[in-house]
Amino acid sequence: MASQKEYGLASNWKCMLACCLVSMSPFQYGIDFGLIGGMQAMVGFLKIFGYVDPSTPVGYNISTEVQQLISSLMTLGAFVGSLAAGPMAIVLGRKQCLWLACALCVVSNAIMMGTTQLAGLYVGRLFIGLANGFFMTFSQLYLQEVAPARYRGLALACFQVWTSVGTLIGTVVDNFTSPILSRASYMIPLALIYIVPVILGVGMFFIPESPRWLAQHGNIEKARKALYWLRPDKDGVEAELAEIQLGIEAERSTASGSAIVDMFRNPVDRRRTILSVATVSVQAACGVMFMLVYGTYFFEMAAVGNPFMNSCILVAVGVVAIIIDLFIIAPYGRRRVFLTTGLIVCGFCQLIIAVVYTKNPGTVQTGQVIVAFSVIYIFVYNGAICPFSWLSGGELPSQRLRSYTFGLAAAVGFLGAWVCTFTAPYFINPSALNWGPKYGYIWFPSCLVSAAFIYLYLPEVKDRTLEEIDEMFEARLPARKFRGYKCMIKEMVNEKVAAEDRMVVALEKPIMDATVTAIEHAGKM
Repeated sequence: MASQKEYGLASNWKCMLACCLVSMSPFQYGIDFGLIGGMQAMVGFLKIFGYVDPSTPVGYNISTEVQQLISSLMTLGAFVGSLAAGPMAIVLGRKQCLWLACALCVVSNAIMMGTTQLAGLYVGRLFIGLANGFFMTFSQLYLQEVAPARYRGLALACFQVWTSVGTLIGTVVDNFTSPILSRASYMIPLALIYIVPVILGVGMFFIPESPRWLAQHGNIEKARKALYWLRPDKDGVEAELAEIQLGIEAERSTASGSAIVDMFRNPVDRRRTILSVATVSVQAACGVMFMLVYGTYFFEMAAVGNPFMNSCILVAVGVVAIIIDLFIIAPYGRRRVFLTTGLIVCGFCQLIIAVVYTKNPGTVQTGQVIVAFSVIYIFVYNGAICPFSWLSGGELPSQRLRSYTFGLAAAVGFLGAWVCTFTAPYFINPSALNWGPKYGYIWFPSCLVSAAFIYLYLPEVKDRTLEEIDEMFEARLPARKFRGYKCMIKEMVNEKVAAEDRMVVALEKPIMDATVTAIEHAGKM
């Protein structure tokens, strides 16, 4: 049986094309981050949703409560959307849930563009958050289940590329529309959110559903057809399908009937749930929401250069980091190494920014240091934390519980992000605590604690199939032994296929012998 690993990226072009399409899902999630931070510093936006404040550099400000709700309602909606992933996956496939997200995104953005009232804006923010929760969760479930083990990291890196590109485009467009003093300053950027739902909604008609989801729900023939479409090795499809079925059957033998209970009842699944939730949550724990959501506003109020230009620089650097990741994640993408190193570096960046601002606030040199270490922070976060966090969070759960576990992990991650976006204005807004860059003191110890957890408990599963990961967890290996463990599931599948072949031969042999005898007898006559 040919191994999938023998086939390169070019041979897997159909599968990677499908992954590239689905990985576009977070584009508008990223663009939302790029837009919303800049919008809160636009005069055209502040005229409608803010108030006149001569003490600020732009002559307008926005109340802490409004700022909190605009930013955090989207995250709260994403929390609800991710938490609903498990129950939704019982009846709806990955593609169906993504189509639902597309429709919800279009409706919510129409509400935001059409309203001039805070209540309408809040409703739009909550609904687009719900759509983003579906996009972020179900797209990653699809990528985890469809991509070959060798290119699973690459597929998730593409996912992060679209997030970063969306954030960059949103920030750049904000930069060009911010001088407009009318509603058009933020209406133009909001219109960009329609791009992905249209492309994704149409493109998904031409790619198959997740074969693992199909097999899990008893649609074996459809799963087989999906694998034939996705894999270049047509001869290996039956063996891969047999491996998927064997993994599903093994999981069902330990099931109690309630997926929500099983996430915590079984010690193996409980471990996988904790690890999945923890790895996704490190994104919020490193304080990145402070930089992403309030970056422009933070630079504006700290009087650090051109705030929009600084934000564009930060996002552009993030895009460069994730593009570099595309070339290193498949051959060198060790999850634990990248996450641990990234968290430590980001923690010290936050500490240095806070210390420098505490010693010399408001100076040109301090502003340069803040921008420089913010650039380093975003580069490391996008290159080492974000892609590996989502990747690990999605590949560690079992197939039967993947929708529930990863949905919970994403929901907890969004909840952490919501807490950050909701509380950040109290720390950085001049009308509140006015800490500004000193907010970094909070995130330094958070980064170090997260790094220690990842180093001690996260297992290394690079290049492992999802079924091999199941086997290693069922063997209850400590984290340090995962990397060198020799899995037996492929050998079991090969033995099963060979046994089936022998059985077929045994059944056909009497018929063949009888046929040969009849031919010989006819020849003698």
